[in-house]
Amino acid sequence: MCIFLGILAFLIPLISITVAIMLSSWFNLVNNALSDLGHTLRSNVAPIFNLGLSLGGFIMGIHATAYISKHNRIIAYELIILGYSLILVGLFNEVYDRFMHLHFWVSLLFFLFLFMFLITYIIIRKTIWPMISVLIGVTAWALHFKYGLPRGAAIPELISVISVLPFYIKYLREVSDTIKH
Repeated sequence: MCIFLGILAFLIPLISITVAIMLSSWFNLVNNALSDLGHTLRSNVAPIFNLGLSLGGFIMGIHATAYISKHNRIIAYELIILGYSLILVGLFNEVYDRFMHLHFWVSLLFFLFLFMFLITYIIIRKTIWPMISVLIGVTAWALHFKYGLPRGAAIPELISVISVLPFYIKYLREVSDTIKH
């Protein structure tokens, strides 16, 4: 059950994002941000996108509380905040950006905690391999913000999430192996 819940925490949002993209003839990976799919006033797939993010974040929080906390409390707290920030990205979609850029700030929180997970993983596991993912993610965001490459944020967003997944899955397997069945 441990690894199953951990995988669902990222699989559900990724599936909802994929389904939303497939159902949106207007969406373009190069010109849009993924969050454009969740804009409740302009997107025909906002319920699919926002529900997927919220459900994934909720499951991540439950998984971190039930399983990860027994293995490493620091990573558990990070994953609880990461999961909660994912819920907030779905809840405070782009419509809320007109209120002090609320969507931007909760999205930033999500991506910062993705990278914080990698940094903590580097420290705890005493390995530098996740640093490659950190550098790839930071480079993707730097190119986007500094040079407008790509124009939309979807590609840096996906790069950030996908670059964390191998280490998250590896950590899930380690935790799962330590739990008595």
